[in-house]
Amino acid sequence: MSSKEELKQRVCEIIDQRAEDIITISQTILNSPEPGFLEQETAKLVQSEFDKLELPHKDNLAITGVKSWLDCGNPGPTIAVIGELDSLRVFDHPHANPLTGAAHACGHHAQIGMMLGSAMGLRLSGVTNELSGKLVFFAVPAEELIDIDFRNKLRQEKKIEFLGGKQELVKLGEFNDIDLAMMTHTTSGPESLVEMSSTNNGLVVKQIKYFGKAAHAGGSPHLGINALNAANLGIQGINALRETFKDSDTIRVHPIITRGGDAVSSVPSEVHMETYVRGSNVEAIARWSDKVDNALKAGALAIGANVEIITIPGYLPLNNNASLAAIYEKNANDIVGKENVNHIGHRTGSTDMGDLSQIIPTIHPYTGGVSGVGHGSDYVVYDYETSVINPAKIMAMSIIDLLYNNATKAKEIVNTSKLPLTKKQYLNTLRKLATTENWEGNML
Repeated sequence: MSSKEELKQRVCEIIDQRAEDIITISQTILNSPEPGFLEQETAKLVQSEFDKLELPHKDNLAITGVKSWLDCGNPGPTIAVIGELDSLRVFDHPHANPLTGAAHACGHHAQIGMMLGSAMGLRLSGVTNELSGKLVFFAVPAEELIDIDFRNKLRQEKKIEFLGGKQELVKLGEFNDIDLAMMTHTTSGPESLVEMSSTNNGLVVKQIKYFGKAAHAGGSPHLGINALNAANLGIQGINALRETFKDSDTIRVHPIITRGGDAVSSVPSEVHMETYVRGSNVEAIARWSDKVDNALKAGALAIGANVEIITIPGYLPLNNNASLAAIYEKNANDIVGKENVNHIGHRTGSTDMGDLSQIIPTIHPYTGGVSGVGHGSDYVVYDYETSVINPAKIMAMSIIDLLYNNATKAKEIVNTSKLPLTKKQYLNTLRKLATTENWEGNML
């Protein structure tokens, strides 16, 4: 039987041999960006790569997801390597689709490359014959929480229940067979080549509609009820709450107006808003969701308008599994050098990997090789060796550590990890966060 070090060397040699192909995959996706639940071409590319590796796969999961697997032939836990299919919409990004504004301003094209790179290394090296367990390579849709109206339409059509791809896949049972999950995300943070993360905020999404009464804005504004004024007062109410946010809850509320009226000459009778309410824990998210609702209602009351508040479960907070992270970090040290591996604290952004971390031991570290601001027009991968090839190797090496010697380490993590929720509890938590309230502000 080969040593772990020999198996890792064989995997890394294959990934190095295929490096140009792996990078080309990422760059092809970069130049054909597709937003969430619309990633048809990206999914086809992934399917094609699985076919080349003679890996079976299930397609069209949660509309566009692609799930493949590789059985080592000996019983043991199942480990998933995950990559995200979708893009953002950033019209002025240098690689944006000029018609749709779709752009990979968060590095998901690199994720798919590194996921497939890990698959190539593990499949083509033959190392799985000396491991125990099963591997899943999973291209998942719709991590970026955008296009809420479109996704709500999908919900109304019963095509999805939840806004995020991983949430929907959990509901569908596609994570029932997975015992451990990992992915690596690109980052343009400090100059570290790898960053080990700890926790992230979770969130709920709110769609708000204020209803007033139209009137001539110049001739008879006194006959109208200005829904835009009600919305502005709702935003001011939210702002007045900010001094009461507890630092430990890391609350973030950032509303936008998506429809401000129909004509300058008419008192706005219908105004639409969207916001997230983010926080470090579920209890804080629920508490501040209610307080934000009160502020929104106060805006309606002050003007005499009505307001509809739809709250949709977004993502739950992320908690990285410490034992799984330690294995990843050791391999990162071997690939990029210990001096190039950094630890970061709580991040106030959100990801649906947080949802997986509630029910499965999960890690979500970061890799460098990127410049610019995340979700911005200047967020660009400049070093594909760092952003794609290195994490492909690190994840494949970590799988060898986990599934070597009768999968002893993987079994230990599965058996000792204390997870916040069962799958049933997780789904119940999401569904309890989903509410619709129509509140009348005494509209005349």
